[in-house]
Order: sequence, then structure tokens, then C-alpha cells
Amino acid sequence: MAAPYPPLPTTAGSRAQRRNDVAGAYAHAVECYQRGHIAEAQKGFRFVLKKHPNHFDTLHMLGLSEYQLGETEAAMRTIKRALMVDPQSEAAHSNLATVLLSLGKAADSLVSCETAIRLAPAFANAHYNHGNALFALGRFADAAASFRTAFALNPQFVDAFNNCGNALHKARQFAEAITCYDQVLALAPGHVLAYINRGAAYIELRKTDEAIADFDRAIALAPDHAGVWINRGEALLQRRYLDEALQSYDRAIELDPRSPEAWLGRANVLVLSRRVDEAKRACQEALAIDPNSVKALVQFGQCLAHQGDADAGIALFEQALLIDPCDDAAHANRIFTLDFSATASFAEHQAARADWWRAIGAVEAGARPAPVHDNELSPGRKLVVGYVGAEFKRCSAAYTYRSVLENHDKTRFEVICYSATTKTDEVTESFKQAADHWREIGQWPDDQLEACVRRDKIDILVDLFGHSADNRLRVFARKPAPVQVTAWGHATGTGMPVMDYLFSDPVAIPQEVRPLFAEQVFDLPCLIVAEPPRGDFRSPVPPVTQNGFMTYGVFNRVSKLSDVALALWSQLLASKSDARLVIKDHMLDDDETCRILRDRFARSGADLERISLLGSTSREQHLEAFAQIDVCLDPFPQGGGVSTWEALYMGVPVVTRMGRSVPTRAAAAILSATGLSDWIARDDQDYLAIASRPTKDHLQTLRQDLPELIQRRCGPLRYAKAVEDAYQQMWRQYCEAQLPNGGVIP
Repeated sequence: MAAPYPPLPTTAGSRAQRRNDVAGAYAHAVECYQRGHIAEAQKGFRFVLKKHPNHFDTLHMLGLSEYQLGETEAAMRTIKRALMVDPQSEAAHSNLATVLLSLGKAADSLVSCETAIRLAPAFANAHYNHGNALFALGRFADAAASFRTAFALNPQFVDAFNNCGNALHKARQFAEAITCYDQVLALAPGHVLAYINRGAAYIELRKTDEAIADFDRAIALAPDHAGVWINRGEALLQRRYLDEALQSYDRAIELDPRSPEAWLGRANVLVLSRRVDEAKRACQEALAIDPNSVKALVQFGQCLAHQGDADAGIALFEQALLIDPCDDAAHANRIFTLDFSATASFAEHQAARADWWRAIGAVEAGARPAPVHDNELSPGRKLVVGYVGAEFKRCSAAYTYRSVLENHDKTRFEVICYSATTKTDEVTESFKQAADHWREIGQWPDDQLEACVRRDKIDILVDLFGHSADNRLRVFARKPAPVQVTAWGHATGTGMPVMDYLFSDPVAIPQEVRPLFAEQVFDLPCLIVAEPPRGDFRSPVPPVTQNGFMTYGVFNRVSKLSDVALALWSQLLASKSDARLVIKDHMLDDDETCRILRDRFARSGADLERISLLGSTSREQHLEAFAQIDVCLDPFPQGGGVSTWEALYMGVPVVTRMGRSVPTRAAAAILSATGLSDWIARDDQDYLAIASRPTKDHLQTLRQDLPELIQRRCGPLRYAKAVEDAYQQMWRQYCEAQLPNGGVIP
């Protein structure tokens, strides 16, 4: 390319002589730049420019040297000045793009890249910088395309392969991202970032063993790289190796105490280890470093919610969503924590789900072609039902749907379980026995799960997650099955128009609010049931008959215990001077949580000597503890689900107060289903009256009669039959809807 300026004169002579002439000064400055002596190089470039102020190469090199020294604004001005001399230099346009991007001017950077590409379509660096600008603008698929062009032009372009992997990762194309990182490592086997990035992609694919192996390789190459330890902690956390994960995060903090991610990883482990107060301190460290960290705001909100301050938690989740409206964790936690809000209505609950759908779910659905299903349209045939969940193990959620699977009529239904259960136990084995086919999906990406559901020819796909952790709602957004149902696990609605049905009942979701739901509400005898525990855990005699005073029990999560409920219970204790209150939850293993709860009771005027706090026990010991209780007090606003069933099975009645959302009406729905509507309060005074009125004889009768009453009205066989009838009705309606002109199948 011809230069519009005269070439610099060249002279022979020693290096010392060359420094004193213009051409020699330029050559020496370039040599210094190449050796990394940037400040010395700048002196030479400026010397040349005093003699030749419009020398393009010198201006260009000075701009690059300024960029190298972090003088970014100056670099931008200098390279722009060079381009005034030679506007046809593709290299200068490409380098200006890099400088502009570092200044946060991604749109301007993109324009410079496009100019460079127009001038030199085969210039690999320009395509690489084009990809970087697109990445900064959030156009990840387009960025990946630019990076692919860059390494197609230069097959040794390691950074282009790595950044292409990063763009594909952001576009949630994790398998394709791994292919790029594989290429990086083939070209540069010691590339630490490629190991870290590939491990992060493996985590997203739930291939934690491969992820941990990559992080260990990275640690061998760079043991003092804090980021490796953070990512390794995340992989270990996904496998619930809590002690090892905590060690990884602590090592990261040693290496980089200013890393918010390391502090947040530590907080996450501590929450799962029931050390909530320590977790709060870790979150506060992260927020001190980065007050606008979405992850820190969400994690801190979780801690506050765990300790019973739902409104403060919701405020933090909403603050996080103002920063990033598409943050999945902020949406999910907001949805869950609204369950504990004293003021949230049906409309607010469903609005939060709709917000999630607009920000995330609809994006997933819209990125795919319209779903096509070729299942046989015959309403009378055997149906294939798929259950997708992570709680096929010993936990309360499993006890709400295991009896349905165990009591399925296998002549009418084929059952396939898609299990994301991380740690299996004897309950997992019972689910395997109940299923016709078992798929371990814990490490499957969404594409693989979707393909398997379609290959299995699932007629009705049932979501057992809701918006709980590690849910697979993104797969449901793709509509892999003709009929989709959400049930039991978090039976409050998903906000997804592609989720056809929500199992519930008329008490949990009254008719007048059903238009608020994205799903069609389908009524069962109760929104959830629980399988009956062994009868020998039940004490035949209420404790009041022996000790002469009433013992109330609250066997619910501490996070459900609102200040309003605590104040009412304190009032109940004050009205019955000899009564006792027993609160039991695994979070009460944490001393700080116990202290906070006692302080809250003290502020409400309770006699702390009459309140006992019990921590975690085995399930058997948990059920046996109901022998100490005469009447259970349902917390509010969010009431109990499985805990209500457990109390009733143990012969212990529950007093509840019905609210304005599904979580605040669950216990009322259960009591109505079992014929105990007279235990449902309209307001606080009614709650106190119901809790105070039971006599010894009444409690004795309930101890004897409740288990049989439950079996008669909501027993496992009756409930499973209702579920099967629902599936057949759903399938018939689907088949009829597929016929031309809305025909009816005989």
C-alpha cells in the first residue's frame, strides 16, 4: 500500500549514531517495542514525530505503545490521527477496534472491524476483533461465526478457537464449545484457560467428573491461579462434595482475597452445610468487593430467606434483576421466596413466573422450530408417561409422588423416570422398581434430554421440579412431548404456556384466580398427598392426657416462620400459661439460626422457657417426635405440605390460616381433603380459638381415627387412580384437538 508520506531517510552507522537520526530512532523504537521496553519505545516514536508529525507507521506504533501502557484514551486519539493520514490501513482499523472495545465502546469497535474487513476480507485479526465486539454486545452466535472465520483463515489462531468456545458457551452450545477448547489444547497443550473453560462447559453439561479432571490439570500447570480453584469448587459442589468444595474456595480466597466468586462459592457451601451466618458474612465480603454483583445479591438474599426474612430476600432478588433481568437464579429465588411473603397474592406469584418466561423461557422456546409430535393418536391405547425430577431419593418431595408411581396400572401406563438425583439411596431403588425404564440424566445437557424424550415417544411428560434448583424447565420450553404437566414437586405453576396442565384442587387454586395461571388447572382429590408412614411410629395417646398440659408443635422449615406467626404463637402461649411449644427443623442445627429465632420470639414477648428447638434427625425419629405433640400449628403465610400430612398420619391435627396464594393454602387444601375443614381459620382470632379449643377426648379420638380417615379419602390407591384418569382425559383431549375440524374420537 503506497504511503502518502515520504519514507524516512536511512543511514548506516553504529546503534548510538542511529539513535540520533530519524530513521535510526524509528528502528530503535520498534526494536524496543518488540523487546517489551514500551516506555523507551515511546521516546523514540515521539522523537520521530517531532521531525515527521504525519508519519503513519510512527503514529500507529505510538498508539499501540500507549495501549500497552494502559493509556487507552491517548491510544484511541493517536490511532485515529494515524488513520487520518492513511484511512486505508486495515491493521490500524483493527487495532483501533481493540482500543475502542477496551474503552467500553463495543458498537464503535464493531464499525472499525467492519471497515478493516471491507479493506482486507482475508485479514484474520480483523475477524477476531469483530468477534470480540459482537461478544461484548451479547451477540454470541454472531461472535462465534466471526471467530470461526478467523481460525479458518489462520488455523493456528489459538485465541480465536478459545474465544469461539467462550461465545458458544454463552450461547449455551456447550458441546460445540468443548470442541473449540479441544482444538486450543491440541495447538497449545499448556493453555490453562482452555482447561478452565472446558471444565466450565463440562459443568454445564453436568459432566462433573470430566470437569474436575480438567481443573486438576489446570492446577498442575498453574497452582496459584485462583480461578481454577473457584471452578473446581463449583464442580465439587455440584456433586455435593461439600468439604472438598469448601477447601477449593478457601484456597482461591488465599490466592485472591478480592475475588467475589470465591467468597460466593464459600457462601454456597456454608448454606448447604447449614452454617447460614457464616454464609452471610461471605456474601457481605463479596458485596464489599462488588456491590453490583448479581450472584452476591442473590446469595445474600437466599441467606436472609433461610433465616426467615423473606421480604428482605425478595428485595435483594429484585435488585439483582434490575441489574440483569435474565438471571435465572434471581428469578428462581424470587419465585420461591414469594411463597414466604405475607403480602404476595396469586397475581404477584404468577406475575413473577411470567417475568421468568419472558426473560428466559420464551427465549428458549423461540429459538427452536415449532415442535412436531408423531405419537399415535389413539385415546384408548397404553400411554407412555415420563417423570422428570431430581428428588427420587429420601426426601419429603419423593413421598408425595412415589405412591403414584408404585400404584400405576402397568396394563394402561408405561412409566419412564428421568432422574437427576445426585446421591441415591434405598428410596431411589424403590423408584427404579416402580419404573419400566430408568434414565440417569444428571449429567445430560438439554439437547440430549430433549432427544431422549422424543425417542422414547413420551405421551405425557410430568415435571416434578417446578422452579426448584437444577430444574429442567428449559427442556419443557421446547415442548418435547405432546402433553406436559407440572405437579407435586412445587405445585404452584411454572408461568409456561407450553406447560399444558397443573395438578391442584379447588381449595389451593379457587376458580376465580385460575385465569392468572399459564397452565390449565386440573383438579385432583388434593394438590399433593403423602404416602402413609409405618403405623408403629404413631403414639396412640396424645401427650396432654399424661402430662396435663397442651404441647403445640411446628415441624416446618424455619424460613416459613414469619414474625406475624411468631407473635400469634406467643399470644397463644400467653393465653395458656402451662402450654409448651416445640419447633423442629434441620436448620436449627445452626446455633446462629437458633439465636435469631429466640430473639424474634423474645421481641414478640414469648416465654422462651416454654419453647424447645429441635434440629435434624432421621426420618424415623422425626415421625416419632410427633408423639410429643398434641396440636400442630401451621405457619403462615406459607403453610406446610408434607409436614401437614405427616402430622395427620401421626394422629396430630393441624390448625392453619388460609391465605391468598397456593403456598398459603396448601395446608387448608389438605385439611379439606381429609374432612377437617373446621381446623381452617379465617383470621388470627379464629386461629387462636381453634388452637385453644381441643379437649383431651377430641384429641384422643383424632389419634385413633385420622390415619383411617386419610386412607378412605386420599389413600394412595384412590389418588393414583385419579391421576391416571386425569392422564387419560388429557390424552383424549389432545387427540381430539389434532383431528381436522375439531372432530371427536369415538
